[in-house]
Amino acid sequence: MAEVVTVFGGTGFLGRRIVRHVRDKGFLVRVASRRPSSSDGEDQGLRPIAADIRERQSIAAAVEGAFGVVNAVSLYVERGTENFHALHVVAAERLAEEARKAGVERLVQISGIGADAHAPSPYIRMRGVGEQAVRAALPRADVIRPAVMFGPDDAFLNTLIRLLRRLPVYPMFGRGETRLQPADVEDVGEAVARLMQRTGREAITVEFGGPRVYSYEELLRTIARAANVKPILVPLPLAIWHALAGVAEMLPGAPLTRTQVELMQIDCVVSADVAGSAELGILPRAMEEVLQSILSRA
Repeated sequence: MAEVVTVFGGTGFLGRRIVRHVRDKGFLVRVASRRPSSSDGEDQGLRPIAADIRERQSIAAAVEGAFGVVNAVSLYVERGTENFHALHVVAAERLAEEARKAGVERLVQISGIGADAHAPSPYIRMRGVGEQAVRAALPRADVIRPAVMFGPDDAFLNTLIRLLRRLPVYPMFGRGETRLQPADVEDVGEAVARLMQRTGREAITVEFGGPRVYSYEELLRTIARAANVKPILVPLPLAIWHALAGVAEMLPGAPLTRTQVELMQIDCVVSADVAGSAELGILPRAMEEVLQSILSRA
């Protein structure tokens, strides 16, 4: 009988890829979400289940008998009790505790490049504190820190393409000097699946980025050339972006968030002293490949 892996957040942008890649490795996948779709019938190694990472009893039922667990739940805008500490620290720790009690062999915690328990940004700080809380509850837990991710249905490339096509004058985050190393969401899903297959017992932290590092301005110019547009790129101070984001967060869908602005204040590139894609035997896919496929459909 196939071993079971429970994926929390398995219906999200990254979670859907994790589910597919883990299933392709021969695991039976429980796709845990608060409101499983009625159309998500059990099929080809997938089993949708109702589970809430905020409720201990719900977690316990979802991880019972599982070989592995993945926490791909994330939050980018705080609203009331739905805040970074509650989800990225308290809930993540609760999941690790229940996984330990259930005898789970492998737990993969999805974090992000730049996660730092001492960072001034609440989002970045809680990501770092969350990693520590998970490891304290389950020392053998693996952590993967993806860079900003792209894919055909992303909110990253698609948004930039749409704005660059519409705006003859494009306001940049700051002077456009922040360095980014975008990663293919499919590669990150495969990385999680390979972590699930690891035979070593020691915990590992993996930072995952793409094959190229861009400055933010270089990234915009790369996309603009591919889209055959020539916008004028104008620096806009990050303090102004932060104020705009505070207002935008109150709008439906939050078109801009303070978290996004804060992430643009730090370089989002893999560290030389942390394991990366090579340790998992993955050759990262270039952003330009996916960019062309998005443009061809737009």
